[in-house]
Amino acid sequence: MHGKIALEEAFALPRFAERTKWWAGLFAVDAAKHTAEINDIREKRIEYMDNHGVGYTILSYTAPGVQDIFDPKEAQSLAVEINDYIAEQNKGLEHRFGAFATLSMHDPKEAAAELRRCVRKYNFKGALVNDTQRAGPDGDDLIFYDQPEWDEFWETVTELDVPFYLHPRNPTGTIHEKLWAKRSWLIGPPLSFAVGVSLHLLGMVTNGVFDRHPKLQVIIGHLGEHLPFDLWRINHWFEDVKKPLGLNKTCNKTIREYFAQNIWITTSGHFSSPALALCLTEVGAKRILFSIDYPFESFADACDWFDATELNEVDKRAIGKGNALELFKLGDVHGRDA
Repeated sequence: MHGKIALEEAFALPRFAERTKWWAGLFAVDAAKHTAEINDIREKRIEYMDNHGVGYTILSYTAPGVQDIFDPKEAQSLAVEINDYIAEQNKGLEHRFGAFATLSMHDPKEAAAELRRCVRKYNFKGALVNDTQRAGPDGDDLIFYDQPEWDEFWETVTELDVPFYLHPRNPTGTIHEKLWAKRSWLIGPPLSFAVGVSLHLLGMVTNGVFDRHPKLQVIIGHLGEHLPFDLWRINHWFEDVKKPLGLNKTCNKTIREYFAQNIWITTSGHFSSPALALCLTEVGAKRILFSIDYPFESFADACDWFDATELNEVDKRAIGKGNALELFKLGDVHGRDA
């Protein structure tokens, strides 16, 4: 399929190349290759896009990114630097690249202001945040965005009419020590990423974020971070047990309604046709978006799989690019009509 749109695609700042290579050594078979690919915007990335039928990519700063910085001033300064950098890199290539804003999530007002700046000044397509924000004097506090003090931020997201991508990051501090340190091979895509994002997203559901902001659109990756598989069970316990006990005070709709009206999932890093078939049944083609998760995953694995997957042409076009064209209000992007 030509003209696919991908939107969980990472970049890093070249000035952190040595740090990136060290970090990549923790998970990448070839750390040098990963570092080169994540620092490249205009050359190898476009070559991959052309070779594998990807017309347009929305770029985002690599995890854990600013969410790993617990000093508020340092986090905000880095977020601004990242946003200015990627805006400059994308100049002249707006038909191939867009960007998600990087945000420090220490303060709702500050995060809202930076998102507004990026959308209005640079035409960024929304924001991507790496789960909870580390905070506190030793970085052991976690800021969730599902409490009423974050309503000001969510009001700005809906006012700007852009989506918010809730992306995973690695566990840190005492949570890492108590839960994951002795199970380190489960950190990341095997388990911890899905656990963190699922908790955060369901916190937003049960704490009324989507009821207070019914137009809010949130994207999660990796075919829904295990949630589509559990929708029946979640719905059963919310509707038949939790709501009679009081959940109905903060959660007005069913979990399926939130997925139909507020939540999107992507194929990033999860190239399984049986899993996609389940998501089509539980979530529906109109709420699924193609993505790769490059350079953590390869263009070939993602694109060859999707292109060969047996889907009717309506659903394949919707997932491959149609849904993204509508959600992000994309105009004359490369491969739109291919």
